[in-house]
Amino acid sequence: MTARNPITLEVLEVLDAIERRGSFAKAAEELNKATSALSYAVQKLEELMGIVVFQRQGRRSVLTPAGQLILEEGRRILQTTARLADKAKEVSTGWEPRIRIAVESLHPYPAFFQVLAEFLERHPSIEIDISESVLNGGWEQLEQDGVDLLVGSPGPVPLQKGFRAVPLVNADLVAVIASHHPLARLAGQREALTSALPGLRRVVTHDTSQQEVARSEGLSREGQRLYVQNIDQKVEAILAGVGIGHLPRHRIGHLLSDGRLVSLNLDTIDHHGNFLAWKISNKGKGLQALTRLLTKACS
Repeated sequence: MTARNPITLEVLEVLDAIERRGSFAKAAEELNKATSALSYAVQKLEELMGIVVFQRQGRRSVLTPAGQLILEEGRRILQTTARLADKAKEVSTGWEPRIRIAVESLHPYPAFFQVLAEFLERHPSIEIDISESVLNGGWEQLEQDGVDLLVGSPGPVPLQKGFRAVPLVNADLVAVIASHHPLARLAGQREALTSALPGLRRVVTHDTSQQEVARSEGLSREGQRLYVQNIDQKVEAILAGVGIGHLPRHRIGHLLSDGRLVSLNLDTIDHHGNFLAWKISNKGKGLQALTRLLTKACS
């Protein structure tokens, strides 16, 4: 008789919670189980497989290399089974239980969340999962089924991917420098500024693309760069005088008004448009309802 596989969905959920929370007690609280039940599940897995999954480091429980391998592969299994459950519900009712949205970092959040509030008031049972994307990262996520909807991703729209894309209002990007930066005095002198540009550090938001060629837009490609993870970090870096960069006017209007940031007399960026996008093959009723609301409000 074939031996039973000791790696069950339940034990994968236990390993995931312990690793994320850092202790058996906190994981037990999240899973609404007794700490002893989690300890037993891990101990049973170790006995049946003849391996050590966790080891103690101070007060934390840390995965061994074998435990890390099980968890990394196991998380893919958990994600797949979660999607399977969602798909089964969607096939049964036509309404997906969950919509995953990637919002481009430059997109105005107030208008987006106002629409989301209206949508959730009408459809309170649908769970929304929001992440942030930059440049090609959103398109990559959509192609790989990492998200169901993109909001504000810059063009051009990838061809022959089965995407439906609706143009949105472009973000008004402004090249700026901190008013206390030594070269802020050149902000309005286009010729002198252009000459000095290669010597100015650029603050760049990381393209969230993992596999496609990363993309960078805006100022000269010459000179040093400081890479940041999101627009909030970019704003703070430029305010600190670390470098220069383009920022959406709707995020920094007050900083321009009070003089902490100064606009640079440089060419504007052509982003080839910004888009609301999803896969044509996605027939979920919730996605259709949400895209109608967003198209009306943002295009």
